[in-house]
Amino acid sequence: MANSCLQLSGFLVSCLGWLGIMIATATNDWVTMCKYGLNTCKKMDELGAKGPWAECVISTGLYHCVSLTQILDLPAYIQTTRALMITGSILGLPAVGMLLMSMPCISLGNEPQSSKNKRTILGGVLILIVGLCGVVSTVWFPIGAHQEHGLMSFGFSLYTGWVGTIFCLLGGSILTCCSSESSHSYQDNNRFYYSKQGGGNPPATSSTNHAKSAHV
Repeated sequence: MANSCLQLSGFLVSCLGWLGIMIATATNDWVTMCKYGLNTCKKMDELGAKGPWAECVISTGLYHCVSLTQILDLPAYIQTTRALMITGSILGLPAVGMLLMSMPCISLGNEPQSSKNKRTILGGVLILIVGLCGVVSTVWFPIGAHQEHGLMSFGFSLYTGWVGTIFCLLGGSILTCCSSESSHSYQDNNRFYYSKQGGGNPPATSSTNHAKSAHV
């Protein structure tokens, strides 16, 4: 029962983390850039927000974005962030699917528990990879933006990416650890069962031999 609760908790946390990664990937409010004070930048229309896909200008009554379409001219941190965040978002789909099919309440015919444990471990490893992609992206992007433009504050998308990354790492760790322990306990139970069966055979053989000798 406790293992099932851990598995369900890890699944829900992983789903929330994957959702946070996808929201961060699809939005552009990663960092807010300004060389002067906040009010001065708004008056001069120099307050900008930047994400992996667009660079925006923010002022009173104006929010204008320009898409970053020149792929070959983009800095390395933007290209890396795009690649890693897209990879994490794509890997999350098969991971959630495998974790969903390995839930205790779902049964695929006469599938043994060991197969479910292996599928849970694989799904947990994929979720951990999603979290690692989020870690590299959400750390490298603000550092690169600060070196290029000068960074004033973090945006909503970056906070969402951080929360999603933490949830993915936490959920993946829970799923991987609890499934590994469950797999070991399942193997130990099988060993005990077979040893118990093997221990019952010798008395039967000896009793048969005793009966034959008595008959002779």
